[in-house]
Amino acid sequence: MNHLALFKGDSVRKSYFVERQRAIQRGMDFIYRVACDPQHFEQYGSDLLSCFYFIASTSQDANLRSLARKMGRERARQWRHDYPSLPPDADADIILDYLYGSIAADLLRVPDRGLKQQIRTAMGRFTAQDYMYFDPITEPPPSDVPETCDCGFNNARGRTTCRKCKKQLTAMSRYEVWCYALMITYNCDRYGVRAGAQYADVIKWLPGMRPYRGSEKGTNIDFIDTVYAITHLVYTLNDYSVYNLSPRLLPQEFEFLKANLKEAIAMEDPEMLGEFLDCLKSFGLRDSHKLIRTGMDYLLSQQNPDGSWGNVEAAEDIYLIYHSTWTAIDGLRDYAWRGEGLSFPKLKPLLEQWAKTKSRTRASVAAFKAC
Repeated sequence: MNHLALFKGDSVRKSYFVERQRAIQRGMDFIYRVACDPQHFEQYGSDLLSCFYFIASTSQDANLRSLARKMGRERARQWRHDYPSLPPDADADIILDYLYGSIAADLLRVPDRGLKQQIRTAMGRFTAQDYMYFDPITEPPPSDVPETCDCGFNNARGRTTCRKCKKQLTAMSRYEVWCYALMITYNCDRYGVRAGAQYADVIKWLPGMRPYRGSEKGTNIDFIDTVYAITHLVYTLNDYSVYNLSPRLLPQEFEFLKANLKEAIAMEDPEMLGEFLDCLKSFGLRDSHKLIRTGMDYLLSQQNPDGSWGNVEAAEDIYLIYHSTWTAIDGLRDYAWRGEGLSFPKLKPLLEQWAKTKSRTRASVAAFKAC
């Protein structure tokens, strides 16, 4: 046995671990600075609370858990102070923002039962279309939902020109619409409220979203939305990195992630890369796997001097920087997995059945109705 080689190997692994920990610490410090900025916190407080909670609840490293929990609870107390009640004229988007913030604050042990009841009551004032742009109970994710116009106006579904400024509109891809619906219904289900539909109503369209196209040398305009739809399918099924997922349940998604991780590097996109990495780790790939190591090496080489990730000079919104930093941290950190499982265990038979076919069949629809 070559003891010197073993010693050198252990030394290299330890040095690499320390490098990752330092990068994560710097990233956390950056996110906390963003969260402490009143203007940024007013805009993205609910999302930032979620960041702190997920890192605090799923990290293997005890010091990182403690740091994220401390940051999160301090910010949660501020969020509760800033948002004691739901505005009486709150629209669907505002209600969802309050819901996300309240969920995270509750989980960070800064509860407010009064606000929760207000949210629960207000949710019923709007329909699934108001929350998700479509009704997943009756139709698949559509491709005729316009993005918010550059002038800030939200146009009705089906419009191709802005009703306010008359500019040409860009339609959301069906993957983007589906991604939003997965997140909304996942959060509503776990909060005990209903956004006109439930998670099971949204995920039933999974077979119709397959098969997935790759980047195709940049010609597939839906590639980025496809990536985030897949990663958020993973997150909402593994309870945001609580459980490992079996590749047998999501074989096409697993293969897509493995095949396209390097596209995120080629696109110089640390946010996307971070999501590739934590999803592949959920499927069981270890830090020693070549793809994981390649991705983490790239992230370590791209951290900005202020601790963030992303193109600071080109970013028009702080969200693009702090969220890239969050996902980069997720790509670098180790997880305290609780074994294989699902956030919605009753869906397992459907996932097993859908995994055996490349297209939606009458049998899968019948199985869903019987569930």
